[in-house]
Amino acid sequence: MAAPSGSTCRLMERSVRDRAPPLLTDMYQFTMAYAYWRAGRHQEPAVFELFFRDNPFGGGFSLFAGLHDCQLFLRSFSFSEEDVEFLRSVLPPATDPAFFQYLRDLDCSGVTLCSVPEGTVVFARVPLMEVSGPLAVVQLLETSLLCLVNYASLVCSNAARFRLAAGPEKRLLEMGLRRAQGPDGGLTASRYTYIGGFDLTSNVQAGFLFGIPVAGTMAHSYVTSFTSLEEVWPQTLAAVNGDSDSVDVLSLTKGWLNRVCELLGSDPGKIREGECAAFLSYAIAYPHNFLPVIDSYSVGCGLLNFCAVALTLFELGYRPLGVRLDSGDLCRQSVDVRRVFRLCSEHFSVPLFDSLLIVGTNNISEQSMAELNKKENEINVVGVGTHLVTCTKQPSLGCVYKLVEARGRPRMKISEDPEKSTVPGRKAVYRLVDAEGHPFLDLQCLEAESPPEAGLPLQCYPLGRDDSAVSVTPAQVACLRLEVFSKGQVTQPLCSAAETRAKVQVSLQTLHPRHKKLQEPDSYTVALSERLHNLVAEIHRGSSSDSSFLLAN
Repeated sequence: MAAPSGSTCRLMERSVRDRAPPLLTDMYQFTMAYAYWRAGRHQEPAVFELFFRDNPFGGGFSLFAGLHDCQLFLRSFSFSEEDVEFLRSVLPPATDPAFFQYLRDLDCSGVTLCSVPEGTVVFARVPLMEVSGPLAVVQLLETSLLCLVNYASLVCSNAARFRLAAGPEKRLLEMGLRRAQGPDGGLTASRYTYIGGFDLTSNVQAGFLFGIPVAGTMAHSYVTSFTSLEEVWPQTLAAVNGDSDSVDVLSLTKGWLNRVCELLGSDPGKIREGECAAFLSYAIAYPHNFLPVIDSYSVGCGLLNFCAVALTLFELGYRPLGVRLDSGDLCRQSVDVRRVFRLCSEHFSVPLFDSLLIVGTNNISEQSMAELNKKENEINVVGVGTHLVTCTKQPSLGCVYKLVEARGRPRMKISEDPEKSTVPGRKAVYRLVDAEGHPFLDLQCLEAESPPEAGLPLQCYPLGRDDSAVSVTPAQVACLRLEVFSKGQVTQPLCSAAETRAKVQVSLQTLHPRHKKLQEPDSYTVALSERLHNLVAEIHRGSSSDSSFLLAN
């Protein structure tokens, strides 16, 4: 799992630049930037935090993803002459021309990004990223960074839930490109579902850009395009042992078909010749990768044709892969198919026949995946599309980007809805781990505070509860924040998709099972240090005093 090569990094950076150029943002970012610039405040130091307010899918956790793209976005951030001229055309005519020169010279050399490592299990209200730098610049970054993190984290978390529902043994194939929300949604889904725990993708571009293993064989249209064995061409195939003479596989397959029908007590007259022709034609083209869909007409008929063609390949020294089921009761059908595989294996003395793959791909949801695992089945690989990439249970993670410090002083959004209030100040974030190695609390502290220490008790104030403190004693303490971008450069190594995928699995394994439950998980505790809690209370009191002053005057 090597880090991306130089050429791969360039491809990915170009992909990010093409998908998320600086103009891919909201108009009000430019109007605010201009107002800051006009007031002479654009260079003031400011700090923003990116976080989400609720764990997705009614679950107990999320996965943080999209950081890799954010780093590449910041590194290439600049406005072209064409960008600037377009902005000149859409901003009010009275906009000072000098502002456009300011935009021409703009980059992220003054921006610092500190972040939770990508692939980490994260929880609601924990700051995922801290973006600091000149006020106008870090304001301009808001929408783009949210766009890069929101869906990536959501679909990565969705993939992790599918993996938990499927269990560790089944291989998972992402095949949602045709149902995704546009080309970028499909490409992003392929990358981050792989990181979240899927094994394969049908998306060839994702394989090219991100090194994800790709897979795919045939659709129903290939099967139904054939009507007769006369359409099979060529009708010969060389044996694996290297004999120069090719074998008449058409005659060989007909012979095997009669023997399979006799074994299973089936009527050869009911075989669909076009389906047999399709399977044989594909097997001749891909004798090492033969895995057809067998339910274009009926599973029973398709299984007979598959066994005949597969036995032909085995006789010539090849090893077919298996079958795909795409409709009906996948569990029952897979058991029936495996029974036939075992019969053929024993009766025809082909031991490998019993271990052929069975792939299931029938509009799989998280719920149907979990139900599938509760029933007897023989499915080895599950293909998931629509419900995975569109995140049908929840369309958005709801990440927000909020100002927490300006000119070195803490800033706080105070809302009538307590859930929408923010936590002020520049922070450090620590994960507290119990004696069994499970994280049990994420602690937000002011950056200037001393970090918590393993084995020493501390008082903190859990978010979302009453105003009372609790005392906890961690067995281990981990800092959740790293500097990943500074002075125009990426300061932590960029990880490949495979490396980040491995980090996800390690992070999930540490999480206690009660927090990983797909239904009604236990809530994970996120808390403020005593000093940070006191700062929040102080700002609340000050806000009340300010209101009274304004009303009195």
